[in-house]
Amino acid sequence: MNRYIKNIGLAACSALLLASCQKMTKPDLGEYPVDSNPPGGPLAFYVAFDGTTANPLMNAVDSIRANFAADNPLTSVDGIAGKAIKGENKKFIKYAKPNDWAKKATSFSISFWYKGDAQTKNNTGGNGPEYIMSFKSSNGHWSGASMLVFLEGNNTACAIKTMFVDKNNSDAWFTWEGGNSIPGLMNNAWHHITLVYNATNSTMTCYVDGAARPTVPTWGTHGGVNFDESKITEFRVGAGPSNSIDSDDWLACSWKGSIDQIRMYTTALTAAEVSALFTAKK
Repeated sequence: MNRYIKNIGLAACSALLLASCQKMTKPDLGEYPVDSNPPGGPLAFYVAFDGTTANPLMNAVDSIRANFAADNPLTSVDGIAGKAIKGENKKFIKYAKPNDWAKKATSFSISFWYKGDAQTKNNTGGNGPEYIMSFKSSNGHWSGASMLVFLEGNNTACAIKTMFVDKNNSDAWFTWEGGNSIPGLMNNAWHHITLVYNATNSTMTCYVDGAARPTVPTWGTHGGVNFDESKITEFRVGAGPSNSIDSDDWLACSWKGSIDQIRMYTTALTAAEVSALFTAKK
């Protein structure tokens, strides 16, 4: 699915669209990875971080809608395939929105590659979570978020923790922690995680390196995730939603390892589809 193309027609049309929306400060489009996903298809947000330009916004462009980050203070490193971004303490990438993913998602899938070393740390150096991504929100929820995805622990036992908040501020935690924590996730090697929420049975399946974890938590009989997309004020890659990013608050912690190939689908991927992403290093 992931390949480099040089599509002059796409670049021209996208540049015209950007100009018409008064985004003249955004960089010109050039050669960047595009998934074979039709307009309006299930892949609603995809960033490979494969750009090799001197412009960090180009290096973090989403390929589905040519959605440029508002800020990217992170550096490029070698990824699972092509380039990736290297996390840094108290720094993260900002997008206004994950395109229309939150608006369309009923069932959904979130897929990404990451590399972490030894022990997750908070922003002041103590043991704590490190965020892959979060949705900062004005929904009034106690967390200040509509979504949290983070890892917490060491290479002996690392937890994967997620939380999602619907438009009624009802939240659900889907976690793999305690006795369900996973060894070997913080060994300074690339690992693939896919989170699949299925609205038909309100369950979340976590796949690690292509294999489903045996624990499958449920959100009762909630059904579709039902985000309030209008309340999402910022999509962060590499940090939690807190305003106090300099603190050791667990909601502020940033990712110190590397992140690659973020894909967000508005459907529940099958086990075979997840396996294909892992095998092809996508």
